[in-house]
Amino acid sequence: MSWSAIQGHDGLVETFQRVVERGRLAHAYLFVGPEGVGKCLFAKELAKALLCEQSSKQRLVACDACAACALVEAGTHPDFYTLEKPEDANEIPIELMRDLCSRFSLKAARGGSKIAVLDGADFLNEASANCFLKTLEEPPPRSVFILLCTNSEIQFPTIRSRCQMVRFAPLAKDTLDRLLSDKGIEAGLRRNLLHLAHGSPGQALALADPALWDFHKKLLEGLTRPKIDTIGLAKAFAEFAEDAGKEAALHRRRAALVLRLLIEGLTDALELSVEPKGSPATRGESLEDRERTILQALTGRADPDKILAVIERCLEAEVHIDRYVQVALVVEALLDAIGQLLEGSQVTM
Repeated sequence: MSWSAIQGHDGLVETFQRVVERGRLAHAYLFVGPEGVGKCLFAKELAKALLCEQSSKQRLVACDACAACALVEAGTHPDFYTLEKPEDANEIPIELMRDLCSRFSLKAARGGSKIAVLDGADFLNEASANCFLKTLEEPPPRSVFILLCTNSEIQFPTIRSRCQMVRFAPLAKDTLDRLLSDKGIEAGLRRNLLHLAHGSPGQALALADPALWDFHKKLLEGLTRPKIDTIGLAKAFAEFAEDAGKEAALHRRRAALVLRLLIEGLTDALELSVEPKGSPATRGESLEDRERTILQALTGRADPDKILAVIERCLEAEVHIDRYVQVALVVEALLDAIGQLLEGSQVTM
C-alpha cells in the first residue's frame, strides 16, 4: 500500500494525515533536507495519495490499484507535473518554468487536484523564481506545489515565505542499515556506508558500487609509491569516470564519488598520522586491513600538513567538477598537484 516504501519519516506521514483529515492542506510546501534522504520519494507518494481516485478524501492513503495511481507511478498522470534542473545546466532555465506554469494553469484533466514537484529548488535563478512567483501567489483551485531543496537559507525570500516548510532529518543508523541490508549489501560495506552517507539512503546507494571502492584503493596505493605516476593515475581516473556511461553528467557524478571516497580516505590517514599508534581511525573497525595498510603507508611518506594540503586540493577539484569543468582536465591538474605535494616539490597554492 501507499507509504510502505517510505522509511524513517513516519512522523511526517502522520503529520500530513492529520492535515488532510482537518482539511488544512496548504497550496505550497518546501521540503528541506539532505540530498538523497527521501524527499522526492515522499513527494511522489504524497502526490499519489492526493490524486488517488479510490481513497477517502479524509484518509491519505493511495489504493495503488486505480488508474490515477498507475499513471502517477508511470509518470504520465496529466495532473502531476515534475520539474528538475537539466543535467547539463547550472540552474533551472526560465523556459522550463514558463512551460510548467502554463500547463499548470489549465483545468485538471481528470477533474481532481493538480500537483507539481519541483526537484531542485536550490537551482532556481532570479528569472525562473520570478516567473514561478505569480503562479505560487495565485494558485489554481485544489493545486499543490512541492519544492525540494537542501538548504532553506539559499531560497529566494519571496518563494520561501509562500511555502510551508517541512524538514526531513537524516535516517537513523539502524533504519539505514536495514534498508541497505534489504538491498543485499554485505555487512562490511554497510559499515563504511553508514559512516559516509550521514543518514542518506540515496548517498549510501550511490557509494555502494564495489568497482568504486576497488578503484579508490588502487588510487590510494598509487599515491604511496616512491615515484607517483601522476599521468597514469590521472588517465586511469578519467577512464574510470568515462566508464559510467556516455553522458558527461554520469562522468561528473562518478568523478565526484571517487573524490568523496578519496577525501574520506585522506581524512582517515590524517587521523592516523596525529593519533597514538594503534588508535582507531574515523571509521574504526570498518577499515579493512588492506585499506588500513595503505593509509599507514601514506602517513609514512607525508606529515599531517601535507595530507591536509592534499585534502584541500581534492576539495577544490570537487568545486571544479560541480562547475562543469571537463573531468579529464580536473583530475589531471589534481593528480599533478598531489604528486608534487607528496614528493616534496613546491606547489603554487
